[in-house]
Amino acid sequence: MPLKSKKFSGVSLLTSAIAIVTTARTQLNRRTRQIKRLVSDEGPGGLTDKIRTKLSDAIRPKTFMWHVFPSDVLQADLSKPQHQTIPVINDGQPIELNWIVGPAGPGSGGHTTIFRTLKYLQAAGYRNRVYFYDPYGGDGKYYQDLARSHYGLTCEIQDIRHGMKDAHGVIATCWPTAYAAFNASCSGKRFYFIQDYEPYFYPVGTNSALAETTYRMGFHGITAGRWLSEKLTREFGMDADWFPFGCDTARYRFDANSQRSGIAFYARAGTPRRAVEIGLLALELFSKRQPEIELHLFGQPMGSLPFKFTNHGLVSPDKLNQIYNRSFAGLSLSLTNVSLVPHEMLACGCIPVVNEADHNRIVLDNAYVRYAALLPHALAETLEAIVTMPNFGHAAQRAADSVKSTSWDIAGAAVDTAIRNAIAADAARSRSRRTFPISISL
Repeated sequence: MPLKSKKFSGVSLLTSAIAIVTTARTQLNRRTRQIKRLVSDEGPGGLTDKIRTKLSDAIRPKTFMWHVFPSDVLQADLSKPQHQTIPVINDGQPIELNWIVGPAGPGSGGHTTIFRTLKYLQAAGYRNRVYFYDPYGGDGKYYQDLARSHYGLTCEIQDIRHGMKDAHGVIATCWPTAYAAFNASCSGKRFYFIQDYEPYFYPVGTNSALAETTYRMGFHGITAGRWLSEKLTREFGMDADWFPFGCDTARYRFDANSQRSGIAFYARAGTPRRAVEIGLLALELFSKRQPEIELHLFGQPMGSLPFKFTNHGLVSPDKLNQIYNRSFAGLSLSLTNVSLVPHEMLACGCIPVVNEADHNRIVLDNAYVRYAALLPHALAETLEAIVTMPNFGHAAQRAADSVKSTSWDIAGAAVDTAIRNAIAADAARSRSRRTFPISISL
């Protein structure tokens, strides 16, 4: 190689090495400044959270997470719906229902409502069967045992992959199970037990689209509260009945002797529709205005926050009853269908502060709920107005009295009526199709 070429090659290598070192030094300085800023602004916990987030992003699978078996989506051709026969209900014969349910861990609010309703209908003479639908590859035996030990089910429980028996009604309980109900070959009128508008659970994309499609499958909806029923009928032409929210007033009850000194907040950041981050900002403002008021957070373990609080994490209903009875008010936010929390707070004389929205007002329909714009300052001001309220004890007692007549038996009776009426209406339509008027020409 000529001497000039060798010299040029050496210069290029040196230049590349200098560029690499310069880039590395720049990135090192950048990360050092970032770490110092994080520790200064958020403390060591903020740095730890950032590192854990980056690591979880790195190891998270890059493939799509299916919440439904893709084969069920492929099979569900809505242009060619199956004609489902509905067995005749003979006198003295129990109505048979197949419930298609996703896997449930202990403490699931949605599953608690499903199984509470199922047990009410069973006590009313229905014959229920539960079929677990699990696209995640879980242990079916574990979920079956949990359904019996934790939720108290005594009915038949099977894996839907083995097929379903004929029934008078087949009930989907969440959007993935609706595909299974649509595709199933067993007899039975198709119902859809809907507790929330599930397309809102996801960013706009495949999951939200698949969830929305289930409202076009021709099922008879039975919704938690009137807002969902009206929305699904208006936007999808869905036949729907609704049941009122119940409240376990034997477990959540007003304690006149309790000393109230705090605010309760359902802070479950893993559920985006509960707007936890906005609630935390509101509590940060509130804590500066009313530093003597205790702040009780429950729902999941929380890290460090810029205000003093008691971190209860995931609690039992009995513990929750105690927290509510120690609180003047409770913050319960929802961007979709309202949760069960406001009614439970009311039963304990804890005044709920809820974000202003039709879906909250329509379902709660209670004069003692306080509404505020979904803004930190508006929520903090509403909480402050409650803790400084004169004669709070009288207001707390009236709030508790307002839900005394609320029970899950009323909700169960509404579901019972909806199922019986829908099956009877289909039977009447079937009889009318089989009856043809005779025309005689003279």
